[in-house]
Amino acid sequence: MTDEIPMTNNVLLRDVTESDLPIFFEQQLNPEATEMAAFPSRDREAYMAHWAKIMADDSVILKTVLFNKHVAGNMVSFEISGKREVGYWIGKEYWGKGIATKALAAFLDHVKTRPLYAHVAKHNIGSRRVLEKCGFTIIGEDKGFPNARGEQVEEFILKLG
Repeated sequence: MTDEIPMTNNVLLRDVTESDLPIFFEQQLNPEATEMAAFPSRDREAYMAHWAKIMADDSVILKTVLFNKHVAGNMVSFEISGKREVGYWIGKEYWGKGIATKALAAFLDHVKTRPLYAHVAKHNIGSRRVLEKCGFTIIGEDKGFPNARGEQVEEFILKLG
């Protein structure tokens, strides 16, 4: 059964399907997007292996973001060290249209666990604004995974609920 979450303004969340993965893969190759997310891209084999692993994990909540019936990105919620986190990736061509905010708001209606946490690179002002519009507040700072240049990334930790 497909679990679709209807949305307004041509944005829809639905279950991730294998046919979405090549689109997600291409989206994460964009250098500007990887710089903004402070998350290095993966090669196809590593990317597909990662998605196979998270799609097989029943504790991970995954949704594909559709805009005008096109795959715009994905939303994910997972547990790390006993805390539920949320993350998302929106293809660069869909930035600045309010898609991430609308999709995250709907996703948060689906993910009931509170508190819910998110990490965002300090330089990623757009993503921080999306999280804040959806009710997240900054509760701390951290150093994240090294970026593509091997530099430690400074992050904000945000919390909802």
